[in-house]
Amino acid sequence: MASPTKAGAALAAFREDLSGDLFVPEDEGYDEARTVFNAMIDRRPAVIAQCADEDDVVRAVRFAREADLPVSVRGGGHSVAGMALNDGGMVIDLRRMHAVDVDPAAGTVRVQGGATMSHLDRATEPFGLATTGGRVSTTGVGGFVLGGGNGWLDRRFGLATDNLLGADLVTADASRVHADADDDPELFWALHGGGGNFGVATSLTLRLHALPAFSMALLLYLPRYGPDAVRVFRDVVESGPDEAGGGVLYLTGPPEDFVPEHLVGRLACAVLLTYAGPEDDMRRLAEPLLALPHEAEIAGAMPYADLQCMLDDPPGLRNYWSVEYVSGAPDDFVDVFCALADSEPVPTHTQHVLFPQGGAIAAGPREYPVPYRDAAWAVHPFGVWEDPADDERVLKWVRDVRAAVGPWSTGAVYLNFIGDEGAERVRAGLGAENTRRLAEVKRRFDPDNVFRFNHNIRPA
Repeated sequence: MASPTKAGAALAAFREDLSGDLFVPEDEGYDEARTVFNAMIDRRPAVIAQCADEDDVVRAVRFAREADLPVSVRGGGHSVAGMALNDGGMVIDLRRMHAVDVDPAAGTVRVQGGATMSHLDRATEPFGLATTGGRVSTTGVGGFVLGGGNGWLDRRFGLATDNLLGADLVTADASRVHADADDDPELFWALHGGGGNFGVATSLTLRLHALPAFSMALLLYLPRYGPDAVRVFRDVVESGPDEAGGGVLYLTGPPEDFVPEHLVGRLACAVLLTYAGPEDDMRRLAEPLLALPHEAEIAGAMPYADLQCMLDDPPGLRNYWSVEYVSGAPDDFVDVFCALADSEPVPTHTQHVLFPQGGAIAAGPREYPVPYRDAAWAVHPFGVWEDPADDERVLKWVRDVRAAVGPWSTGAVYLNFIGDEGAERVRAGLGAENTRRLAEVKRRFDPDNVFRFNHNIRPA
C-alpha cells in the first residue's frame, strides 16, 4: 500500500488531470454527490469522480486500479440496492456525460452513459421517434438498457436491449472497446442483459422507431371494483394489438388535481392503458374499462415524453421492490393479486403493480440472456415510503407478494426490478447456460471482478 504522502500526491495528480470534478469525504458537495434515489442507501465512497468525458473515465479506472480501490458506476442512481455506491472505494459518476445525438435518417440515437430517460425522450420527440424506455424520466439509460429494459413501449418495440445496436466501453484495464454485431459479437451479446459487468458504458447506440402519435387513459376505481378492473384490463390487452400496454397499480391516492378528495390518502385501483397510436383507436380499445364505475378519468392524446414523467417519485424516499414473472393472469390469480393490495402499506407512496408482457417482447430475439421474455405478466411490488419505522412492514409486504403469487411464477427475473437478492436470483435473471457463457466474457474483460457492484457475474 502506498504511504499516505504518496497516496495524497496521487490523488492530487488525479484531481488535476480530471476534466470533471472530484469529491472526497472532506470536500464540500461530497454528501450531495453520494446521494442516490433510494434514501435507505448511506454509503461513503473514498473518491467520487464526476467524469466529463470518456478520457476522464479512462483516468478514473486507471487511478482506481493503481490505488486498489473497488469501483462502482453511477448513471441514473436508481438501483434499489444502491449499486451506484460503495464504501471506501471509487465511484465513477457519469451524470455529466448525458449528450444525446439523434440521426433521424438512420433511425438511430447515440446516448452517452450518464443520460437519463428524460434526456433521451426529449431529444427524439421532435423527430416523431422513440425507443423503449423506463417508466420514469430520471432512470439512467445505460443501466436500464444493459439490464434488459422494459417500459410503456415494449409490447410494440421490444425490450430496450433488443434495440441496442452498439456500445462503447472502458474496460477494467482502462482500455477502450467498441462492441456491435460485427465488432466483438460475443461481448455485444453479453451486453444484452448482462448489465455493467464488463466495463463502464460511455455510450450506447439504439434503434429508434416512428411514433407519430401516442395516447393514454388513466382511470381510478374504488378497491371493491379492482378485481373487475384488473380482469377487464387483462382481456383488453391480451386481445388487443401490440400498440396497447400500460399496467394496473393499487396505490394511495396522491394529493393531485385529478384525484377526488375522497381518494386522497386512501387505497385506490388505477388502470393505465397506453397506446402507441392515435386517440380514437385508444378510446375504442378502452371502452370496456370506461364502462366500469370509476372515480376519475384522464384520457386522450399525450406526448410520450410527458407520460414518462407522470409517475416520477420525488427524491429522498425509502425504496424496496422486487418482481415475479407469471405465466398468466387467470381469475384465481387476479383474486390473489387484488387481495394483496388490502395489506399494502397505506398511506405510503407504495405501488402494487401488474405489467403486461407479450407482443414484441415475446416475439423478440431469443438468443439474448433475458429469460423473462416468455412470461405473460409481471407482478412488481414497489415499496416506497418515508418513515424508517415502516421499514420492516414494507419489506415484509414485498416478500409476501412474491410468495403469494409463487404458484404462477415462471421463476425468471428482470434484474433491474430487484435489489440484492442473492446469486440464485441473478442466475434466474440470466438463465443457467447464459450465466456460464457470460462468465467467460467476464473473464476476458474483467478477470479480477473490478466491476462487481452490480448483479454480479463472477469471472469463469
